[in-house]
Amino acid sequence: MRTTLTLDDDVAAKLKAAARRTGRAFRDVVNDALRRGLMSDRSAKRSPFRVKTRSLGGLRRGLNPDSIADLLEQVEGPLHR
Repeated sequence: MRTTLTLDDDVAAKLKAAARRTGRAFRDVVNDALRRGLMSDRSAKRSPFRVKTRSLGGLRRGLNPDSIADLLEQVEGPLHR
């Protein structure tokens, strides 16, 4: 199939360099690069990111985690801003 494709300058330069380095035709290098890219998308099924929780211990007596502003005031003083 014949088609027109607009490549970014840096991509075109890398493809041309690969064609010169391997002695292969530019279109073959482009087709192989596209095949590899399309196959890696299909096979790159990742498991969902999960956060492992850990206990950091309790807060000091008298500190309330429900109000961040109050907590900062108590821990860092009135000039925390």
